[in-house]
Amino acid sequence: MTPGGSEGVSAETLASISTPDRVETRIGVLEFFDGLPSSTTVEAVYENLDLLRGVEVFLRFIPAASLYAMREGQRSVGVERSNQIGVVDRMTSASIYLTANTDTSYGSGFLDLARFGATVVEVPPNSLGFVNDFWFRWVADLGNAGPDRGAGGKYLIVPPGWDGDLPDGYFTYKSPTYTNWLLVRALDGLDALRAGLRVYPLAASADPSPVEFVTIAGRAFNTVHANDFHFFEEVDAVVQEEPLEALDPEARGLLAAVGIVKGRTFAPDARMLALLVEAAAIGNATARAIAFKPRDPRLYFYPDSSWKMAWVADSLEFLADGARVLDGRTLFFYLATGISPAMAAAPPGVGSRYAWTAEDADGAWLDGARRYRLRLPRDIPAKNFWSVAVYDTQTRSLLQTADPHPSLSNLTGTVRQNPDGSTDVYFGPAPPEGRESNWIQTIAGKGWFTILRLYGPLEPWFDKTWRPGEIEAAND
Repeated sequence: MTPGGSEGVSAETLASISTPDRVETRIGVLEFFDGLPSSTTVEAVYENLDLLRGVEVFLRFIPAASLYAMREGQRSVGVERSNQIGVVDRMTSASIYLTANTDTSYGSGFLDLARFGATVVEVPPNSLGFVNDFWFRWVADLGNAGPDRGAGGKYLIVPPGWDGDLPDGYFTYKSPTYTNWLLVRALDGLDALRAGLRVYPLAASADPSPVEFVTIAGRAFNTVHANDFHFFEEVDAVVQEEPLEALDPEARGLLAAVGIVKGRTFAPDARMLALLVEAAAIGNATARAIAFKPRDPRLYFYPDSSWKMAWVADSLEFLADGARVLDGRTLFFYLATGISPAMAAAPPGVGSRYAWTAEDADGAWLDGARRYRLRLPRDIPAKNFWSVAVYDTQTRSLLQTADPHPSLSNLTGTVRQNPDGSTDVYFGPAPPEGRESNWIQTIAGKGWFTILRLYGPLEPWFDKTWRPGEIEAAND
């Protein structure tokens, strides 16, 4: 060996594994003495590391914060127990709720398996529902896309650590968390939901209490997660409630890096608080860029289009070629709620498919002061129905206009077709003359985006022989 070197190792190799005395980076000049970082460099890199981990926590745990905010929002209007279900005939823009649809009747509630133990959910025929755990992971499909295949059935949701008997006569699923979100769409209407939906503890199955249905349509409440420091408090609340084993060690380690640890009070000091405030701002900006202007071409339906997709490679876990598409996961959970194979990978004619955009045909953001037209070619491939709804880019919820249902659907029977069978949807602050039935109002001074939904999507959607037009400026 030679002092400061290594016999037999080339100078090029030594240079590649060594650290210069001075390195200019975006976080400043980093200084070293023979590879040992100076005190100012140590401080700078740890500040940067804490910030990076804060941003990563924001992007990775949007699902948990989102579901926590939804539960708290529903609690604020009286949906507090497992056998209380919030119901809507048609969702309105009064509530702040990520990209809710205005077309189907549904019930929403939270199963508290810690309090009630194993819980039975009976769903009516011709319903479409699911259960998601409190980390916003899929647990079960119910109804048409579930094992009852639309005939109606009894589902048993079992809490973590359950060691009791599992009785026959149920479709049984074990959840890794105590809190679970239940959503059931009633395709035969709200009366059918009220008549057929039951939620009760397994222990009370001989004499269950009736479900209390709480009307939440038209009520002003918020279910959207925070985009500031409070985001981390929302995630911490989920960590404290749920079993340690519900997350893998890698996820727990990332949360611990910013001070979120089960069994400990989340109380960042002044330095860490300032970093997490900044991390939330950067994380929110990153999520918005990914959601509205993704750079990954796999997140677009067509190479020359602005229409974006909810699911990458039809994967419930956002997997493509064996790798997690991280931006795809962020895009979905920043704009949407509810995760189910019925949405991600159902065959033609089953479930639903969504496409959204916030851009016009020239790639400019949609402007609430301007008039636009979206042309849907003839034979829209939806076995059940299609709809187009408009959303607020700030809240990602239904745009609050004079119409509490800012959408169009062929269910109304009033949407006019063109002579060639195509359908034009108009957007703008005022309707074009003679086309009022095909118009959705927007608001001057506000941005907006739209979602095209196909319920029971047919093969031309999947093979892309049918595709929606781009949103174009309309002067007619």
